[in-house]
Formats: sequence, structure tokens, C-alpha cells
Amino acid sequence: MKAALNLLSVKKLFRFIQMRPIGELSIDMNGSIASFAGVIKANNKNAIRQAANLLESGKVIALPTDTVYGLACSANDPKAIQRLYAIKGREERKPVAICVAEFADLRHWGQADHLPDELLEQLLPGPVTIVVRKSAYLDNPFLNPGVEKIGIRIPDFDFIRDVSRAFRYPVALTSANKSSEQSTLNVREFEKLWPALGAVFDGGQLGLREERRAASTVIDLSNAGQYRVIRKGVAVEHTVQVVEQFGFEQA
Repeated sequence: MKAALNLLSVKKLFRFIQMRPIGELSIDMNGSIASFAGVIKANNKNAIRQAANLLESGKVIALPTDTVYGLACSANDPKAIQRLYAIKGREERKPVAICVAEFADLRHWGQADHLPDELLEQLLPGPVTIVVRKSAYLDNPFLNPGVEKIGIRIPDFDFIRDVSRAFRYPVALTSANKSSEQSTLNVREFEKLWPALGAVFDGGQLGLREERRAASTVIDLSNAGQYRVIRKGVAVEHTVQVVEQFGFEQA
């Protein structure tokens, strides 16, 4: 009888494995089968809502951007931010950026009244992270603690912007790789992180050139009339040209 029950359990487990999509199963530290929401195609009709729901529930997800794959969570959720740092293996003193969908969101979560729309329109959406001072609405004490500034992105990639719109709050964003490792251009490159994530949203291969891994250009525009390039990234020449056209000088 016991042997028959064990055999039945094995058959049920086998059927369970057969029914799960490829990439949806992982093995935990004890060798047991664990599950997460899976590897979901970004062009799936339900993907945007699924991603927003996971963010709302405090999960960390992986998703494509206009540069590299990113790890994302709710920027105003203390536990989610702590989970993001743990997955990334990142020191808390190293800041992460946020992603928003529109210029109005950038001005709501950051202090950017000194930046004209015409300047922003020449940089965003695009592979540029603009650093400004946090607004009072961005009040998560675990988001870049002790740092008064925040990097804000509006990626030129429909999926992540649509997720941001559906979520309605800022999304903390960092590259989908362990700290000190290279950034990733396809989901298989960060497969070892999957078990810790709520889901992986697969946008395919993001580029073939290694230069793409340089990620976004990060520029500090927190002081009126001054700029400072923090990371050159993939768009530094264009970014510097634009801000200098608007009278910003290198700090």
C-alpha cells in the first residue's frame, strides 16, 4: 500500500513537471523542486498585468530595457528594496535608479523643475539616467539611504514603460546580474538568479554588440546650469551635447 502511494506521488510529480513551462522550475539549495511564476514572453498579452501584479505584491522581477536586462521592484516598498539588494549582492550604500513612464512622473518623484521639457524630450525616452534630488514623495528609507539624490530613467522600450504605467508607482531598477559581474543581454545569462525572482519577462536578445552592456549614461543634473557625468554608458556624447546646448556647464 505504501509503495503504491509513493508510486502515485511520483506520477503526480512527473505530471506536474510536464505541465510546467520550460524555465518555470528551479532547484532549491536542498535539491527540492521549487517554482516561481516562470519565464514569460514579454509580448504575451497578459505579461504587462502580470508584471505589475508581481511588483504590487513586493516581488523582484527581471525584465528587458532599452539597454540591458534589469531587476525591478517597487521603489517605495522597504522589503522589496532589501530583497533586490540581497539578490543583486549589492552594498546598500550603492544607489539604484528608478524607472517611470512619463515626464510628469519624473517631476513628481524627483525635483526637476529646473529642467525644461525641451531638454528632457531630447534625452528621454532613451538610454539615459538623469540624477536629481528626491522629492518628498519618494520616502522609502531603504532606497539609497543617506543619499538625497535619485537617478530616474524613462527607457525607450515599450514593455517596461507599459509596466510602469500599469503599476502607477516608481520602479526601482538595476541591471540583472550579480554585483561586479557583466550586465546581461538575454535571460539565460542571469539564469542563476531566477529562483530568487517572482518572474522573468523575456524580451529576447537585446543586442549583439558588447558595447551594449555599458548600460545607460548616468548624468547628474541636480544643480541648475551644471552637469556631471557619473557613468559614460552608451549615450554619453549625445547627452553631453544636449545639456551643453541648453547652457549647462560641466561641474
